[in-house]
Amino acid sequence: MSPGDSVLGAFEGVVGADHVLTDSDIVAGYVRDWTGRWTGDAFAVVRPGTAEEVQAVVGICAESRVPLVPQGGNTGLVGGSIPHRGEVVLSLRRLNRLGPVDATTKEVTVGAGVTIGALRSHAGEAGLEYGVDLASRDTATVGGTIATNAGGVNVVANGDTRRQVLGLEAVLADGSLVSTLGGMVKESTGPDPLPLMVGSEGTLGIITAARVRLLPPAGTERMVVMLGVDNLEAGLSFLGPGIRALEFFDTRCLAAVIELRGLSRPFDAEFPFYVLIETTVMPEIPDSVSAVVEPRLWAYREAITETISQLGVPVKLDVAVPLDRIDDFAQGVAGLGLEGQVFLFGHLAEGNFHVNVVGNPHPEGVVDRVLEVVVGMGGVIASEHGIGVAKAAWWRRSADPATLSMGRRVKEALDPKHILNPEVIWGG
Repeated sequence: MSPGDSVLGAFEGVVGADHVLTDSDIVAGYVRDWTGRWTGDAFAVVRPGTAEEVQAVVGICAESRVPLVPQGGNTGLVGGSIPHRGEVVLSLRRLNRLGPVDATTKEVTVGAGVTIGALRSHAGEAGLEYGVDLASRDTATVGGTIATNAGGVNVVANGDTRRQVLGLEAVLADGSLVSTLGGMVKESTGPDPLPLMVGSEGTLGIITAARVRLLPPAGTERMVVMLGVDNLEAGLSFLGPGIRALEFFDTRCLAAVIELRGLSRPFDAEFPFYVLIETTVMPEIPDSVSAVVEPRLWAYREAITETISQLGVPVKLDVAVPLDRIDDFAQGVAGLGLEGQVFLFGHLAEGNFHVNVVGNPHPEGVVDRVLEVVVGMGGVIASEHGIGVAKAAWWRRSADPATLSMGRRVKEALDPKHILNPEVIWGG
C-alpha cells in the first residue's frame, strides 16, 4: 500500500469513506475558484463534520507532511481557497451549526461552514441582524469571510468582518484546538493570539467556529436611491446620517447588466458613474442631480459580478485608494488603455474599487499596471478579498519590511512544516 493510500485510509477512519472524495468529476467543484481564472488539483477532498474531526485530519496531515487548503463556500476571487499543487482540500461546509442567539449580549456562536445568508436569517428571527452582507451571502461562509476579513456593502455602517468577531475556535497546524468562545464581555489575561486568524487566509490556523456580535435592526424603512453622477466625488457628498451602504458602478457595468439581465434603464440620460445609496434617512438631493428611489435598485449592483463573468474569465482586482484620489484613480485606470473590457464598481465610502478586465490576453500585465497606479496613489492592493496567490508577490514587494518580517516569524512559529495553505500569501 502506498503512502497515499495509507493517508486516505486514515482520513476515512476519521470522517467516513463518504466524506473523502477522490473522484475527479466530484473533486472538480472544489479545485476551481469562482472567477474561473484559478484551477488546481487535489490529493483528496476531506469533509469533516466537527472540530474534533478537523483536529484529527490536520494531525494526519502534519504527521505525513501532507499540505492542506481549508475551504468554505469557495467564493474567493484571488485563488486563495483552492489547491494548486495537489494539496488536500479541507472542506468546512459541514460545520454548519447555528447556536442560540443570546438576546442579552446580542451574540451568537456559529460553525465556520454557516453561510452569511443563514446567519443573517438566524439573527433576523431573534429581531437582530449580522453586520456583514454581500452578494454571495447564500454561498460564502462565516469561516471564509473571517479568514479574508471580508467587507461587503455595510462596512460604512458596521465595519468589516474583523469588527464583528468576538471569539474564535481554531485548529492549529499541529492539530491542537484553541478557543475563545467563552463569551466574556471583558477579559485581560495576556495576549490573545486568535485575532491573528482574521485575514490570515488559512495560513496560520483553520477556523472552525466563531462567536460574533449582532446588531439591532437599523430602522424598519430603508430607502434605496440611485444617482447618476459625472464623478465619484459627487457621490461622497451624500454620506450622512442613516447611510447603510454607499456603492458605485460605471456606465459599462450598467450597460452589461441591462443587456444580459434584461433590466430596464433607470435613467433616460447616461452618466459616467452611478451611485447606489441604502439609507434610513433620506438625503437632500438637489434638483440638478438625477435620482431614482426604488427598493429593487439593488438588483443592478448585485448582478454585476455574475454578469461580468458571463462575458469571459475576468482579471479581478480589489483595491482601495484615499478618498481624495478616487476620481484620479478612475482616470488613471482609463489612461492605461488596457486591452479588453474594463469595468469599475465597488464600495464608495471606503474608496474600494473592484477593477474587472475581460478579454485581455495578459492578465499578469493587467495586475502589474493597475497595482502600480494604486501604490503610486498611496492605496492598498487588497481591500477585502485577501491576498491569495493573485497578489502574493505584489504584497511582499509593497508591504512594510518590518510587517513582513513579523508575519513570517508568526507563520514559522505556528506552521513550521508549512502545511497550511502553503501557496497563499507566502508561497504564491
